[in-house]
Amino acid sequence: MTFSTAEHEAMRRALTLAATPAVPLGPNPRVGCVLLHDDGTTIAEGYHRGAGSPHAEVDALAAAGEWARGATAVVTLEPCNHTGRTGPCSQALIAAGVRRVVYAQADASPVARGGAEGLTRAGVDSEGGLCEQEARAINRAWTFAVDHRRPFVTWKFATTLDGRSAAADGTSRWVSGLAARRDTHRLRALCDVMLVGTNTIAVDDPLLTVRDDHDQPLPYQPMRVVMGERDLERARRVFGDAAETLHLRTRDPHAVLADLFVRGRQHVFLEGGPTLAGAFVQAGLVDEVVAYVAPMLLGSGRGAVGDLGITTIAEALRFTITDVALLGSGDSDPTVRLTMTPSKES
Repeated sequence: MTFSTAEHEAMRRALTLAATPAVPLGPNPRVGCVLLHDDGTTIAEGYHRGAGSPHAEVDALAAAGEWARGATAVVTLEPCNHTGRTGPCSQALIAAGVRRVVYAQADASPVARGGAEGLTRAGVDSEGGLCEQEARAINRAWTFAVDHRRPFVTWKFATTLDGRSAAADGTSRWVSGLAARRDTHRLRALCDVMLVGTNTIAVDDPLLTVRDDHDQPLPYQPMRVVMGERDLERARRVFGDAAETLHLRTRDPHAVLADLFVRGRQHVFLEGGPTLAGAFVQAGLVDEVVAYVAPMLLGSGRGAVGDLGITTIAEALRFTITDVALLGSGDSDPTVRLTMTPSKES
C-alpha cells in the first residue's frame, strides 16, 4: 500500500471529523471524509451527523460541487454500497467524477460492504488500510457489533475494598463518590443501551438516564432495557417518558443481545445487580469491565457478582487492566476507576 504525505494528513483530519463529539450515537458508524486536489490541498470536507443525514462522502461532495471531479476522496470507512435512508456513497463518488478513493477501514457490514469493488469496476482507483486501527478505535462498538453480530458489553459496578456493592441492610447509596457518579454518566452517554434486571427496578427504582454535572438530562438518551420474567409496576420510574424503555421477558443473555442487535444497538452498558452480572460473565458475554473501587470496608453485604461456580483459584476469571484513574481526590469520597478486559487465558 502506497499513500502520499497529503493522504496521510487528510486521513488524520478525517479521523478528527469522524470523532466530532456533537454527533449523536446511533446504528451508523462515525465517518469523516476529506477531498483533495492533485497538489494535495483540501477541496472540501464532511462527516456523518447521524442516522438519516448525508453520509460523510456525500457531505463533502456537496461542499465541493464541481471541484470534486478528478479529486481524491480520503475517508475513514470504505464507501458503502447500500441504499437505505440515503443512497450508496460509492455511486455518489463515481457520479461526481472522483479519481481516487483512500479509506481506512473496510466495511464488514453485510448490507453495506462492496463499495471498493464497485469503485474499482467503475475505473476509480481505490486503496484501503491507511490508519485502519485508528479508525476501528473510533468505531469500537460498531466494529465489534458488525464483526460479532451482537452488541459490545461493558459491565460497570461500584464496590468497596472487600468487594461489597451494598451493605448487609441493602443500602448502597453511595458506595462511590460524586466524581465517580459523574464519570458513570459520561460512560453511559457513550452507549446506546443501559441494561438492568427486574430486581434492580423493583428494589432500587432507578431513573436510568444520562445527566450532566448539574443533574440535568442530556438531549440524547440511551434505550433503557430491563430483562427478566417478573411483572413490574408501571409506576416504576424507568417506564416514564424520560427515555425509551424496553422490557425483554427472558433471563437468557444471548437472547437479549440478539434482540438488541436486530434493533440496531451496538453498545450495552450493564448496570444490573450481582445475579445479572453473573449471568453475563458465565455466558462469556462481558467484553469490558469498569469497576469503581471506594476506599471503605463493609465486612458483609451484597457482592458485586453472583456465584460463578468457581471453587479453586486455578479457575479464577482474570482480567487485563487497560486504564486506572483516581477520581475525586480533592473531595471526601475519592474512588479508583479500573477499566479491564477479560484475559485471553481465562
